[in-house]
This record gives sequence, structure tokens and C-alpha cells, in this order.
Amino acid sequence: MFNTLYAKLSATLVALLITIGVFYTLLSLSSASYYLQETEQKFNLDLAKNLVKDKNLVEQGKINKKALSSTFMEYMVINPSIEIYLLDMHGKILSYSADPGKVKRQFISLKPIRAFLNGEKLPLLGDDPRSHDRKKIFSVTQVPSKSNPEGYLYVVLQGEQYDNAEQFIKESILWKQTGFALLGSLIIGLLIGLLLFRKLTYRLNRLSSDIDVFRNSDFSQLNARKSQSISGDEIDQLESTFNQMGERIISQMDQLKNQDNLRRELVANVSHDLRTPVAILHGYLETLDLKAEQLSREEKAKYIKQALQSSERLNSLITELFELAKLDATETALSKEHFNLPELANDVVQKFQLRASEKAINLNLNINDEAIFCEAEIGLIARVLENLISNAIKFTPPNGDVNIDINKDDKQIITTVADSGIGIEAEDIDKVFHRFYQGKNNSNRSTPGGLGLAIVKRIIELHNGDISVSSSDKGSVFTFSLPI
Repeated sequence: MFNTLYAKLSATLVALLITIGVFYTLLSLSSASYYLQETEQKFNLDLAKNLVKDKNLVEQGKINKKALSSTFMEYMVINPSIEIYLLDMHGKILSYSADPGKVKRQFISLKPIRAFLNGEKLPLLGDDPRSHDRKKIFSVTQVPSKSNPEGYLYVVLQGEQYDNAEQFIKESILWKQTGFALLGSLIIGLLIGLLLFRKLTYRLNRLSSDIDVFRNSDFSQLNARKSQSISGDEIDQLESTFNQMGERIISQMDQLKNQDNLRRELVANVSHDLRTPVAILHGYLETLDLKAEQLSREEKAKYIKQALQSSERLNSLITELFELAKLDATETALSKEHFNLPELANDVVQKFQLRASEKAINLNLNINDEAIFCEAEIGLIARVLENLISNAIKFTPPNGDVNIDINKDDKQIITTVADSGIGIEAEDIDKVFHRFYQGKNNSNRSTPGGLGLAIVKRIIELHNGDISVSSSDKGSVFTFSLPI
């Protein structure tokens, strides 16, 4: 129970309230005592002087010891809260009104007496003759006169009877009232604090529960609550940050799952596509090895040619795999340069003119502006054009057309590669850029499968561009854009 944040906060609050309460009580009592001492000393400032005057303690310039003794006896009965002492000029106690045997000092310090007579700030505490270390407020005057001093009349304002009464009041009333007030304040403060802490820790407990649910669901189920405003407190900000983190984790987990599915699919497709050329290559080589003496020169040349074609197909697949893996690597960095795209397109088209001529295909490059510059990696953009033009020629029948158009607007350069071939099935349009995707119809242009279009799409994505395809029964149009 005490391991919870709520219990720790509650214990801290209790300790803090008790400490503050005790400190406040002591401070209040100390302040009250200081105030009472100052008030009483100011109120009785001239008490010693008035005693000398009213009781005729001085006659003909000398101390009237008989009147002094009578005054001692009288004030022991009338006002037992004060004690009167007669001191000589050195502070020695000559006589007093206190009970005999209770006076423990023989001398009284003259420093506070001189400060009192000089009118220094009150309260001033002087020695208590009944204690070796206690100090009391007092009133004092010089006797017989200020002009002819022989000693001091020293009046302690809070004598033994006052101490007894004060102690009784403290024990019976003051401490009880203070204790009840302190206890009541602590209880009220504690209840309010506990309610506030409950409200605060409730949100933390709720967030902790959400985190447990998220963890137990293998980081797939996020109990995201309504997002808090920017002005929310630290707990709201923590909850908002957790929700953002959870959404990010779920997104990354989904990406990992998709990548894992793609990896499995890629491995399966690679295994299938590699097995065919390897099997063909192995078959022809095995035939040549077993029947070398029985085959004619023409048959040997045919088998060798078929083996070379399978080898070339195998090498092409492996090269594409390495190229796509490189493009998929997160650390891929483009070596961009400023170049004229129509010039690059013209160079690529020249490479395919012979192949197009062999199939009687018209290969045309249409450019409205011969100076269209872009910032990209020239080798990768050349690869995009090569793949798209090669596919267009491959799936266009004799006497067909392949047209490459390059245009630009305010934001991007738009390149289209259009052919008059057999087109793409509507159900295959969204899948032609998938790795090793093959259409259902073997006569379809997507029959061979492979990685060419997947590589094209990845290159365009790395350049922050976009690529799309449209098709009809009269051909297909591949369109890609690059930012200016």
C-alpha cells in the first residue's frame, strides 16, 4: 500500500502539515510572549519611580528603610505578581519582597538596568533573582534620587506568582486550545490535500492502466483518450506524449509486419523466379555433358544459346535484387546534380532505336522545351527511362508506336511513356509496381514479372516524385513527375 504514489504523497502531506503546524504554534506563542512582555513593560514603565514617590521611600534625601519594609510586606499581599528588590550601585541585592530562601542571586547585572534608564527599545529583560539563568521584564529607578544615587529600586514585573498563573493557563487553556486548533487545521488540510492528490493520482493510475493494456496487447491496442490542450498540466502533456508514442509504435509495428510480409513474398517469388532459369541452365548443361558425342554441331550451339539466355536471365534477376536492396536501404543517399532532362531522354532513346527498328516500332521523343532542368541523380533517372521504354517496346506489337513526352509546369516536370501495345487488365493496374507481380493472363504485358517497375517506383519515391499508370485496350501510359 505504501509503495503507491498516493500513499507517499499522503504521508508527505501529513509530515509537512505537522511540521508547519508545530512551527506555526511555536512562532505564535513566541510572538505572543514577546508582544505581552513589551506591552506590560511599557504599561509599567514608571512603576518603580511611582513606588518611590507614592510610598515615601525617600525622606530628606535618604532611603526610608521602614517605609521600604512596609512596602515589601504590602505588595506581597496586594500584588504578588511583582517582586521588589533594593540594589546598591554595584547590583548587589540589599533587601527584597520575595519569599526568603527563594532568591538565588546576590548580584543583578547592571547592563539591562542602564539600558532601561537610557530609554532603549523595549522589551528589555533583566536578571531574575530567583534563577541563575532566567530573564524577566522589569521596572527600575535610581534611589534616593537621580542626582544623588545610592542604589536602585528594581521591580520584577512577572514574579513567582505570575509564573504559576501563566503556567496554569498554558496547561489548562492555551495548550488545549492551540492543540485543538492545530489538530482541526491538520485534519481539514489533510482531507483537502487527500482529495486533490486523489484527483491527480487518478489520472496517473488511468495512464498506468492504459500502458499495461498497451503492453499486454503486444503493443497493438492503444486506449488513446481525447487529446488535451497545450495549456494542460504535466500529466496531460505526459498522456498526450504517450498517446503519440503509442500511435507511432503501432504504425512502426504495422510497417514491420508489412515489410515482413513483403520479405516473405519476395523470398517466395525470388525462389520461384530463380529456380526456372537455374533449372533450364542445369538441364541444357547436363544434356551437353551426357550426350556431347551424340549431338550435332547445330544442336550443341542451340543448347549453348539456351543456356546462355538462362544465365543472362539469372544474372539480370540477381542484379535487380541487389539494386532494389540498395534502394530500399535506409542509408541510401542520392548524388544529385543539375542536368537537362530532355538531353538525358534523347541519349536513352538513341540506345533503343535499333531494338525498336527491329520490331518496326516508331520510337518518338516529343519535347516542347529543350531546356528543362532538374535536380536528381542522373544515373537513376536514366534507369527509370530505360525500364519504361524497354517495357513499352517489349509489349508493343510490330508497326506500333512508343512516345515519350516531357513537359513542365510551375512545380514539377512531367514525363510520360505511352505505347500502343496490348494494355494492362483493369484488375492489374494497382499491382504492376509490386515486386514479381504477374498477371493472370499469360498474354498480358505483366506476365514475365520481375523487379523493373518496383525499382522504377522506388527511384521516383527517393526523388520525392510520383508515378502512375493508366491503360486501355490500345496501350498503356506511364507518367512520372519530378519536382523542379
